[in-house]
Amino acid sequence: MQKSKAESLRVIPLGGCEEVGRNMTVFEYGKDIVILDMGIQFPEEDMPGVDYVIPNTEYLKGKEKNIKAVIFSHGHLDHIGAAHILLPKLGNPLIIGRPLTIEMIKRRQEEARRGSSKKLRINYIKDLKDKLTLGAFQISFFQIDHAIMDSVGTIIQVPPVTVVHPGDWTIERKPVGRKEIDYTHLAKLKRPTVLMLESLGAVNGELPVTEEEMVNNLQQLILNAPGRIIIATFSSQIQRVSQILEFASKINKKVAIDGHSMKLNVEIAKELGYIRSMKEVIIPIERIHEYPENKIIVVCTGGQGEEMAVLPRIATGNHRYIKVKKIDTIVFSSSIIPGNERAIQRLKDNLYRLSDNIIHGEVMDVHISGHSNIFDMEKIIKDIRPDYFMPVYANHFMLKEAAKIANKAGMTKNNIYIPDNGTITEFSSSGVKVLKEKVPTNYIFVDGLGVGDVGEVVLRDRQMLSNDGMFVIVAVVDRQTGRVRGSPDIISRGFVYLRESKDLLAQTRRRVIDIVDKAAIAGGAINWVYIKDEIRNKVGEFLHSKTQRRPMVLPVVIEV
Repeated sequence: MQKSKAESLRVIPLGGCEEVGRNMTVFEYGKDIVILDMGIQFPEEDMPGVDYVIPNTEYLKGKEKNIKAVIFSHGHLDHIGAAHILLPKLGNPLIIGRPLTIEMIKRRQEEARRGSSKKLRINYIKDLKDKLTLGAFQISFFQIDHAIMDSVGTIIQVPPVTVVHPGDWTIERKPVGRKEIDYTHLAKLKRPTVLMLESLGAVNGELPVTEEEMVNNLQQLILNAPGRIIIATFSSQIQRVSQILEFASKINKKVAIDGHSMKLNVEIAKELGYIRSMKEVIIPIERIHEYPENKIIVVCTGGQGEEMAVLPRIATGNHRYIKVKKIDTIVFSSSIIPGNERAIQRLKDNLYRLSDNIIHGEVMDVHISGHSNIFDMEKIIKDIRPDYFMPVYANHFMLKEAAKIANKAGMTKNNIYIPDNGTITEFSSSGVKVLKEKVPTNYIFVDGLGVGDVGEVVLRDRQMLSNDGMFVIVAVVDRQTGRVRGSPDIISRGFVYLRESKDLLAQTRRRVIDIVDKAAIAGGAINWVYIKDEIRNKVGEFLHSKTQRRPMVLPVVIEV
């Protein structure tokens, strides 16, 4: 058994293969382990109160010393967001990434625990030609396009197989200031090769917008804006911020950066030399009133409708320095993240009431996605010509569609493997084997400072509370007589308004008294657990019969 394990590369996704986010993959060869990414998943509608979800690392328990390194493909939170929690848990293994990615991880570490970034063991990828030996693994890198600077593709090689993993990627047509990326050199890698391809684009059949077109559109909007122009984009869009700053410098306009995460990222980019300091262009947000309105550009966060981000606060009149005027131009230079559609719609409605110049992707090409489309996926598969194909980093239906694209690109179905989270796929000199066993990948919820203390039971309680509210019954029972003293108190939250439900409350009180009277025996031992269960069950049934709702019934019995 040990011999078989030593001859095969185990590929195990701990997240990212049944959802968008929570990306983390384990590569295990013999006793050596390399990990790619440690991302978060943002909460879904059925996760009330949860801040985000992280991968389950139970499989790595007891193997911490075998972890040679964690490689980070780029700085988006769905790839680095769990690092500050998981790295200490795994013994702070070596981390590898491009400078911007690593500096963003360090900042997130410091925000979680001051001084903790000093404990990080870091290897910066200074050049894409860097080659690393990590135990039995040979690691090298290649250039990719994505929506954040310093994104990198990774080549993971062990004796039986070579894995090519672009991370999140796209193919930028007519990129500004450089040539279009060519992937054909990856077809020359040692075979057999496995292409693990991010597959969000598998259901995107739209023709891509070129970066040149997008930049020209933004520049024309900035140049011709009758008043202030407010551009909302992702805080990670460092290159776009840089392009806006460069153009503002040419036309003598001032730029104010607003939003905590955007300010942090711009500062990191300036420290790394990715953005020029441009002190003559960048001004604090509180000074925008000192300049003519048609000379002001505001670059901010909030294009996804996040409640406390900058653009929603502007839309609701809660921004300290900006009150929208009819002549202001507001640009959504961002795509819609799935799940945010309703919030963005409300935001647009509010802004359309305030300004006559709202620009977004449905009226003009002011954003290019950092993810591929069907045509790009077919092209990269044909360029790399892998022996095996494994679609990753997307929902299951997208992975299935990606498999169809690979088949159309010339790959046989027998060489396409669609993983679930926790699937163990072994690549050896004798072929490929998908094991029946899976490793644990259940959700680990992060809520405030708590990691994993919100489980399925707590989440189910929250869902019940959010659906039908709660109903608290407080009964004081005389120990001597076994009878309820006075009338039980009732507290209702999210179920019924007490003042308008007097008949229902009176009937409920009578039922509680009857339940206690029948269950309690004067002067004898009283089974409080039984009494509480009886109140919970019978009152719950009664309330449902009267209202067709099922609140959480919380009985409190006090013995005096």
